Amino acid sequence: MIRVVQQSLLGSILSNMLLVLGCAFFTGGLVFYGREQFFNKATAAVDSSLLLMAVMGLLFPAVLHSTHTELHFGKSELALSRFSSCIMLVAYASYLAFQLKRQKNQYIPVGEGETQTEEGSDDEDDPEISKWESIIWLSILTAWVSVLSEYLVNAIEGASASLKIPVAFISVILLPIVGNAAEHAGAIMFAMKDKLDISLGVAIGSSTQIAMFGSYGAFNLLKMLKSLGYEPCHLSVPWGSP
Repeated sequence: MIRVVQQSLLGSILSNMLLVLGCAFFTGGLVFYGREQFFNKATAAVDSSLLLMAVMGLLFPAVLHSTHTELHFGKSELALSRFSSCIMLVAYASYLAFQLKRQKNQYIPVGEGETQTEEGSDDEDDPEISKWESIIWLSILTAWVSVLSEYLVNAIEGASASLKIPVAFISVILLPIVGNAAEHAGAIMFAMKDKLDISLGVAIGSSTQIAMFGSYGAFNLLKMLKSLGYEPCHLSVPWGSP
């Protein structure tokens, strides 16, 4: 079932970048027809650079696998995959530190100037729950989602056989769309409220997290530590497999 997890992670990245972000732009354009919506250029550039790094890290092992140009068959691809996963984790940790420690007024949205900053400061509300309550609820929900995900992955093969749908289609298309329903709704709602920065953060930030931390960094290192398999993580997906 490792292949199913790989495919669902890849599908989540594509779903967030294409479906969720595209729907947010589309609905925002419909609501604010004839107006321009602005976003934070610097933050978008950082997210795009991290996604480009993630694509290169996922693509290079796939190129070695497809072209059979390894110096040592099987070993070079695996070594590159593990080295890239370490780089991804370090880059993502640096990105988190950058997001948490940067000053609030360091970046100004494109075309808005000081007016947007002053209006945004007035719209801030007091938090409804405290920090520790948020941490406790996040831990409980994470554990519950992990248990449900295990049952879901184990039921995929039976659903594929009964519905006569390829496992790859369920893993790459259906599961990510259902799993990203909250991000999808949130990105659209914020775009309709002319808060495009938050919509971009929801869609691109989720893809960055999955690409650099989930699908490559943590997943590859867990495979290495638990010896779950010799196959490295890359982009090749067997679409025709049942």
